[in-house]
Amino acid sequence: MSEHYDLVVIGAGPAGEKGAAQAAYFGKRVCIVERAPKPGGAAVNTSTIPSQTLRETALHFSGLRQRGLHGVDYRVKSDVTIGDFMRRERAVVEAEWRLIADNIARHGIDLIQGTARFVDSRTIEVARYGMDDERITADVFLIATGSRPQRPDLFEIDGSVVVDSETLLTLDRIPRSMIVIGGGAIACEFACIFAALGARVTVVNALPRLLAHLDADVSDTLRRLMTSRLGITIYNDTMVRNVVASHDRAAVTVGGDVQLHADCVLYGAGRVGVSGELGLDRVGVKTNSRGFILVDAKYRTTQPGICAAGDVIGFPALASTAMEQARVAVCHAFDFKYKQAVANVLPYAVWTIPEIASVGATEEQLRSRGLAYEIGRASFRSNARGQIIGEVEGFVKLLFDPNDQHLLGASIVGESAAELIHVAMTCLAMGGTIDFFIQSVFTYPSLADAYKYAAYDGLQALARRQGVRAPNTPVHNVEPVVAG
Repeated sequence: MSEHYDLVVIGAGPAGEKGAAQAAYFGKRVCIVERAPKPGGAAVNTSTIPSQTLRETALHFSGLRQRGLHGVDYRVKSDVTIGDFMRRERAVVEAEWRLIADNIARHGIDLIQGTARFVDSRTIEVARYGMDDERITADVFLIATGSRPQRPDLFEIDGSVVVDSETLLTLDRIPRSMIVIGGGAIACEFACIFAALGARVTVVNALPRLLAHLDADVSDTLRRLMTSRLGITIYNDTMVRNVVASHDRAAVTVGGDVQLHADCVLYGAGRVGVSGELGLDRVGVKTNSRGFILVDAKYRTTQPGICAAGDVIGFPALASTAMEQARVAVCHAFDFKYKQAVANVLPYAVWTIPEIASVGATEEQLRSRGLAYEIGRASFRSNARGQIIGEVEGFVKLLFDPNDQHLLGASIVGESAAELIHVAMTCLAMGGTIDFFIQSVFTYPSLADAYKYAAYDGLQALARRQGVRAPNTPVHNVEPVVAG
């Protein structure tokens, strides 16, 4: 006889864990089926947590955090081993495993390790190693199986010389040279990490600029600092024609017939949904060409009673949004009068070196919509905290409506950008104006104080446009930033 649950969640990543906990909180009987030996999904095991932990390790070993401090030189420590590199990453991942397991147990959720496949719209069959297959039925299913690195068509990922973002973590050495294919978040993050550890890194990006969806000032500044600070060579607007691995080296043909050589090639050009083995065709759940499941605004698939959330539905493919999508999906599935929608203002961060973050609109987006805007900038070079920690290349950039001064978007480059962006996110979500920053009191010295002077700079720019002097605008600590 099949075991029956109110909700069965397929996948124990951020979306699966939080969706399951939401239903259990309201008294539903819940089961999670996870094929991996440990919970956490790509966010904990192969992507977000590992890459950010490795970034911190790289900053520590390289000395980059001590940049600009008196008597401290930037250098890569010569005795770094792969064991040093991975030890902290493993400790953090194991801590996350314990936290997730505790949360699942605390909510009384059953956790089954196995691979799930739909038999019909209310039944899955779970294949378990060394055990008989088990059938489980449920009133509602939540698919939260995540995504995996996209595989290239032109060449093979061998996991040793040619790797993706997952097999990269299994390398037994720090390569002396690396070619990174791609210009998105994952590609740029790993390029910075390995460059910080002394590898000669080359980035080959098919698009005209890195992180092309972000503000051009941010992309241009990141390119400049990756080049000057980390010694990374960047080829934008360049296509990869072929990759050939031989022994412990690889040759990458780019453009016409130019060949680049390195000890390791990282293919970091996108991800696809993990949905192909679920038997979705049997139950009428539709996907797109990249395996991402199609859902509506309530995260319902094309089959009633089956919903999906997280990376398996595609953009924005962030752990932070995945958690909220799953909670909203479960609330709609069971008609809980609780979370009804994911917030429409979402922060975005990339843990490159330097760190960058954004929220709201970019200049390019505002121009494409035909919307007027004004800019306010403040440099960390003119900020006391920025001088103390040596983060003088960073900046805060605000975009606001010149008519009513409502905030439209914000971008930050530099230390703690992913933390600082939440100040702008709050102002934007509340429909605030840049006067919010001017009237606020920020700790001194702090990087957050740059918000105030970015707002003052914006008022000065607006006053110049209108041909008048901005009232009560200080003339000190305001330094426009020009990227490039």
